[in-house]
Amino acid sequence: MAEIQWNKERLYKLVQSKLGDSLFIVVSNREPYVHTMSGGKIKCTRPVGGLTEALDPVMRASGGTWVAQGTGDADRKVVDERNRIAVPPEKPEYTLRRVWLTEDEVAGFYLGFANQALWPLCHVTFTPPDFREDWWHTYKKVNKIFADAIMDEIGGRKAVVLVQDYHFALLSGYLKEQNPDLTVGQFWHIPWPAYEVLRTCPWHEEILVGMLGNDLMGFHTRSFCNNFIESVERSLEARTDRESSAIVRQGNTTVVEPFPISVDFDSLSRQAGTKAVENEMENLTREFNLEGKYLGVGMDRMDYTKGIPERLMALDKFLEDNPEYRGKVVFIQAGMPSRTQIDTYQEIGQRIDDLMSGINEKYGTDSWQPVIPMMRQLSRETLNALRRLARFCVVSSLHDGMNLVAKEYVAARVDGDGILILSRFTGAAVEMQDALLINPYAISEFAGKIKEAIEMPEAERRRRMKNMREIVAGNNIYRWGGSMVSRLISIAGV
Repeated sequence: MAEIQWNKERLYKLVQSKLGDSLFIVVSNREPYVHTMSGGKIKCTRPVGGLTEALDPVMRASGGTWVAQGTGDADRKVVDERNRIAVPPEKPEYTLRRVWLTEDEVAGFYLGFANQALWPLCHVTFTPPDFREDWWHTYKKVNKIFADAIMDEIGGRKAVVLVQDYHFALLSGYLKEQNPDLTVGQFWHIPWPAYEVLRTCPWHEEILVGMLGNDLMGFHTRSFCNNFIESVERSLEARTDRESSAIVRQGNTTVVEPFPISVDFDSLSRQAGTKAVENEMENLTREFNLEGKYLGVGMDRMDYTKGIPERLMALDKFLEDNPEYRGKVVFIQAGMPSRTQIDTYQEIGQRIDDLMSGINEKYGTDSWQPVIPMMRQLSRETLNALRRLARFCVVSSLHDGMNLVAKEYVAARVDGDGILILSRFTGAAVEMQDALLINPYAISEFAGKIKEAIEMPEAERRRRMKNMREIVAGNNIYRWGGSMVSRLISIAGV
């Protein structure tokens, strides 16, 4: 039987034919469109990021309601009396319902428990979680605020709700308490840890109970699903069925399945092939003197899970071991600072700056700097130009649920060339076996892979890239959205 090719049109048809009169709701912390004041006028922008990039096309296809925190300084000015606005502004296709949080609530819920307790707990990168009780209480409070907003949005209608990520571990349970007839699913965008790690959280049982409010619980990989099922088996009184990947607790069944997330391959490929991107490639080549050089790129949020210090140490080792490549290799580290209010993020930013400066001082000359930082918001044209120019792209995450940067690089390589150096500790490594797979902690081996990427014959580079492009094209964002939505609809029985 031929594999279904998912695209936007197929997703539209799925929703229109299967959802019936049920309202479709997506919930996330981050909003897909932000309204800000600029020069006395209101400007609408779409934030760059894996979650937003992944879900916006799904929502456009579904025509439902997206519930998220309002964060823009002009967000309140554009909503109606129910805190709603139709988006995207140029061609409205769905509704954005904004939820307002106080500074204290954001500090405890988002900066506190979500990102200093759950994030390090799930990523297991040897950064200890901080389990502060006041953060936990605020996290619970905000999950209830979102539950109330969603119930208000639903009214008395039938609804299918898809919750996003680790900010809302308790939300589905709260929704089911208010309306057991709702169909609720959740996708967890980061890894799920082994039980021995999870149980260090004082409230892990309450978190698991909240997540078992879902009818469908999705993770990136089968191993994360298995970790979750084992966590339930060892923490709660529940019946688990490994064969059907189902958990039954107090009459509610939660199906636990992998849904590897991806990118909009066709759209990214089109964007990367435009004249504007080719012009930007020429501009960057001139600006950074890249002609005749081997270019490597890293394109990450500044986060301690991304293995950026490790890649810089590997680059240092490569230049130390291979002096013949000094002056011939340039590495551009592009990425936005992230969560800068948190000490551990300030520390990783400083460490990255110090490593880049150290490499440039050690090897650089008047005419060549081995590392070029681009730590700012970059346009799509610039990002795609960097992807197109790069002989190799480094994704060296110490632990990652999936990693869309790897798939974006592959989607942008419309020329069929380029090498992906990819951490074994990413979900993407399960699919992309034609990348050069690395252990980012093994610095000498990592340095060797940089050399291998530079010296690999063109025919081998193209063979590998062709295989990876076929995989990403088939497993695109519409397949992720279509698979998860259709599974949720089938559970709903609408």
